[in-house]
Amino acid sequence: MNKGDDNTRGHIGTELNNKAETVLQITKSQQDGNISEVKAMHIRDREFDPFAFRINDNALPEIVDDYVFQQPKQDRNFSLTELAEQQHREALENGFGKQVVQGYSNVIAALKQGYASIGYERGRNVLVSLNKFLVNKRMIVKEGKGYRYNPDFHY
Repeated sequence: MNKGDDNTRGHIGTELNNKAETVLQITKSQQDGNISEVKAMHIRDREFDPFAFRINDNALPEIVDDYVFQQPKQDRNFSLTELAEQQHREALENGFGKQVVQGYSNVIAALKQGYASIGYERGRNVLVSLNKFLVNKRMIVKEGKGYRYNPDFHY
């Protein structure tokens, strides 16, 4: 597995995924270090419910009955393209209005305020990526040292 995500590593990992009937992910429980959680990543046949096991005093694995899996934390990352065009328009209108925002830090502040107004509060790194995305899509246009919202963009 890659360190940053749940994908298998490299071209060999990809080929193993392509050929495998079932790919399981076994991880140590966040709740109890003696328990391992087993979940299916890819299955070509029948799905199964995740389960947990521990190694008993006889060095044998045993199922942990009534184990409650923690719900995954809400993913703070989101694809910028998963927002609807109208959501982008509303956020940019709220953040920029009709004015030209001068200075990069003010642009980031305008993006932060605009996207927070539609429920997407994000940190600086995401906002920097968002700015690049919006400029590439011509949703905001750079004019000299300032940026302005371009309501005539095509999504």
